[in-house]
Amino acid sequence: MSSMAEIQPLREPDQAPDRIPLEEVYMRMAEELAKRSTCARLQVGTVITTPDLTQVLGIGYNGNARGLPNRCDTTTPGSCGCLHSEQNALIKAGAGLPGKVMFVSASPCVMCAKMAINANVARVYYRVAYRDPAGLDVLSQGGVDVVHYDRWRDSWR
Repeated sequence: MSSMAEIQPLREPDQAPDRIPLEEVYMRMAEELAKRSTCARLQVGTVITTPDLTQVLGIGYNGNARGLPNRCDTTTPGSCGCLHSEQNALIKAGAGLPGKVMFVSASPCVMCAKMAINANVARVYYRVAYRDPAGLDVLSQGGVDVVHYDRWRDSWR
């Protein structure tokens, strides 16, 4: 069995790189996936990659389960019945591979943070903060590197 590439330390260039960073590519992919969401309250997209950012392991967006109607079960906030984008992506990415990197358009809730920890996610990049920041605290407590990522949001457009 080959050893998996280790997650790279965060880099903070003094000036804009010559080309779009992979972190920004995956974050934009998560934002595009969010547009497929059928959730009436908040559309969220997620991309999970290998530690070296060379392979996409899973993608997801929030919505109902496969085969069920493409709409929320109820209009009650927090109880719409939609699977979260992180849940959908983690199901596809599998739990065994260590050091996964997650890119999510809105920071995870507490339950998705716990799932990410148990699925061996090592770093989470998020674009905007979810209304309840408790998920970010859970990720940090679980040893996950958390990055609020919006530095290159308006570049390479």
